[in-house]
Amino acid sequence: MAFTDHEILETVRMFELETLDIRTTTLGINLLDCADPDLEATCEKIYAKIVHHGRNLVAIADSITADYGIPIVNKRIATTPIALVAAACGSRDLVPIARAMDAAARECGVDFIGGFTAYVYKGFSNADRALFESIPQALAQTERVCSSIALASTRAGINMDATARFAEIVLETARLTQDRGGLGCAKLVCFANAVEDNPFVAGAHLGVGEAETVINVGVSGPGVVRSALARLGRDADLLAVAETVKRTAFKITRMGELVGREAARRMGTTFGIVDISLAPTPALGDSVSDILELIGVDRTGAPGTTVALALLTDAVKKGGAMASSSVGGLSGAFIPVSEDSGMIEAVRCGALSLAKLEAMTSVCSVGLDMVAVPGDTPAATIFGIIADEMAIGMVNYKTTAVRIIPVPGKGPGDTVEWGGLLGTAIVQDPGRFSCAGLFARGGRVPAPIQSYRN
Repeated sequence: MAFTDHEILETVRMFELETLDIRTTTLGINLLDCADPDLEATCEKIYAKIVHHGRNLVAIADSITADYGIPIVNKRIATTPIALVAAACGSRDLVPIARAMDAAARECGVDFIGGFTAYVYKGFSNADRALFESIPQALAQTERVCSSIALASTRAGINMDATARFAEIVLETARLTQDRGGLGCAKLVCFANAVEDNPFVAGAHLGVGEAETVINVGVSGPGVVRSALARLGRDADLLAVAETVKRTAFKITRMGELVGREAARRMGTTFGIVDISLAPTPALGDSVSDILELIGVDRTGAPGTTVALALLTDAVKKGGAMASSSVGGLSGAFIPVSEDSGMIEAVRCGALSLAKLEAMTSVCSVGLDMVAVPGDTPAATIFGIIADEMAIGMVNYKTTAVRIIPVPGKGPGDTVEWGGLLGTAIVQDPGRFSCAGLFARGGRVPAPIQSYRN
């Protein structure tokens, strides 16, 4: 992969002035060979294998930063879904496995470890159910472990029984971590059409079709896109806007693939994908909301926001596809409300509602992310919010997700400070009407007709 002097100087400017970075270098580790009939032996094998493969990840990422001047913000590990690994032991309490994962992550020095995961879109195995019931304590007792559940897919439909139980799990996790503002829920997410090479938490895990170990990279460049559009000016038409975003995404992707391939070479493993999602942070100038407003809406949430986001997401994907044959993961635009300074302000001033956020998720790369709701929100309401989002993903053949945080003791309009990349949340009003009847029905929403493609 050759780079011109101009490309190198342009990239240096992106790092120094436009907050471009590698958001995460994530090492995927297959744990299927850690399965054992004895739970304690399973934990020991998991700890040993993660530490064996992951002990050099942080040092290698830091060495790439030193050699190339490319900031790598987070170093993470993703594992095989633990429900698959734990099936052999038959235990109903999988919290010890979460603690083993946490200890291994701490030993490796990584920020987070994902993979406390189950796929339940058509039903529960015994291990799936054990993992489900272990989630609240697992997230309350660990610092770095993240959990994800696949509740729906276009090919299978939506498991509404699992969705209902997941809503209750969210509330229980919030209760157990109420001293931290319900922060355990920030490490818990559910998906429709989950991807198996996602480097971003909380949904990171390693699918069964992946290699023994693999490096996946997540690139983040909202500040770069924002600066490019600011230079373009407000008189350019939307084709010019799309072309500018596409060209910028091309450059970002090239940098991401360079880092991913170099990290894989130094780790002695396989390079997987580069995820080119625009992932904002609370830092000024690093906001997807700012980009939407530069495209032409007064405030994110105003009429026109969804079409602006659709244009942005599509142009990012096209630019990435031009730059690399290894684009994967989620790749598009993230809209995590508490992690984006512009969205925080849009919620604060009343421009961005929960209903508008849901509409935006039909065209972004994920779904409702880092949304705070009152701590006393009923399970049926959380269930309805999640089920609606799963339906958007199922019908449209796209990945959607929900990371929702019921904040204990907080009501609509209240503020909660989580700090760091998790930012500040304004608690949003989910409305006073209920879907308790739907919640009580149970069963499964069948796969849509467009799923029949064979």
